[in-house]
Amino acid sequence: MAETTTITKPAPIIEGSLTAFLKSIDKLGGGALPASRMQTITKPDGTTEQIFKGIDTSVYDPKVAQQTQLQTDAAKAAAGLGALTGPDAYKSFMSPYQQDVIDATLTDFDKQQAIQQTALRDRAIQAGAFGGARSGIMEAEFLNQGALNKAQLQAQLLNQGFQQAQAAAAADLQAQQGLGAYQSQLGQSQQAVDQAVLDANQIAAREAEFQPFTQLGLIGQQLAQIQPGAFPTQTVGYAPPAAPASPMSQFLGGAAGIAGIGGKLGLFG
Repeated sequence: MAETTTITKPAPIIEGSLTAFLKSIDKLGGGALPASRMQTITKPDGTTEQIFKGIDTSVYDPKVAQQTQLQTDAAKAAAGLGALTGPDAYKSFMSPYQQDVIDATLTDFDKQQAIQQTALRDRAIQAGAFGGARSGIMEAEFLNQGALNKAQLQAQLLNQGFQQAQAAAAADLQAQQGLGAYQSQLGQSQQAVDQAVLDANQIAAREAEFQPFTQLGLIGQQLAQIQPGAFPTQTVGYAPPAAPASPMSQFLGGAAGIAGIGGKLGLFG
């Protein structure tokens, strides 16, 4: 009995796409890619073969943008702000003319003190009490009070200079901190731009490395969405050839044919 083998084939339009798709997959290992994507290996028998060298992950390693010059300058400046704090921060802001002002003020004080002391003696002479105990006590008290006033004046001048220098140091510290923050913000903005460029380059390098696979994957997804039966198919039947006839079968077949013909002609009753 003859056997029939049935093969269900996709429609020609699908068959062509699938064939091209499978050939493209074979190219990933068959040397049909650019030379940059291929690697030559030597087999144990000494022959060479080009194979797909695979994915080079180093070309799209994540990278972090370095700090900008503004950021490093701000960090260096911040490290030097310690001189603007502490008990000695005011010293570099003291006026170089402050001592001259103090000396001139104290000299004028001494002058005025001498004038007042002379007036005190003149009054004692006029009163006829100069040289007496009371006059001596009054002059001693005057000199003591004058020395105290002079010391207070000097302290006041020094304190005034200190307060001014301290305020200047604080203002300079605040200005330096504000400038540092501004520089840091600008540096961070530039660093963000640099990081965005690195990230974009990384993505581009990764996409380029995966390009053959991505392309075939997209094609495969489209082919996978085609549901069975969406396109007509054709069925091709194959019947195996009949076995060669034997001489006996040929004779019987011939006899049967003759008998049939003779029967029709009425030769065999």
